[in-house]
Amino acid sequence: MNYVFRLTKGQDLRKEIQNFVNTHNIKAAIIKCAVGCLYEANIRLANAENSLYKKEPFEIVSLIGTISVNECHMHISLADKNGIVIGGHLKEGCLVGSTAEICIEELDNYVSTREFDKSTGYKELVIKEK
Repeated sequence: MNYVFRLTKGQDLRKEIQNFVNTHNIKAAIIKCAVGCLYEANIRLANAENSLYKKEPFEIVSLIGTISVNECHMHISLADKNGIVIGGHLKEGCLVGSTAEICIEELDNYVSTREFDKSTGYKELVIKEK
């Protein structure tokens, strides 16, 4: 099944995607695309302990991710008013500007979870066929 939904000004991008997944009981999916804008951004950069937090307008250039039963893992790329692009791990606190349009494709034959992997030190994606 495919889902398309729209967020509006002030909504938290990460929280609302997770809420949508929970409400629709999605067990495994991918984020196919997203377009829109943010007026506040909060992302974790590669190998960084702290987040990059900025209050300024950004265009969403891309949003990709995997969706599992217990967590969404998403990366976002954002362009500022000069076209400079930054990207990283989507965190709570990314607030939608005028709109954000999200497209999700559910993987009907699978159930995915995120489980701790001692070799990486992180919760990693585990996919099982139904």
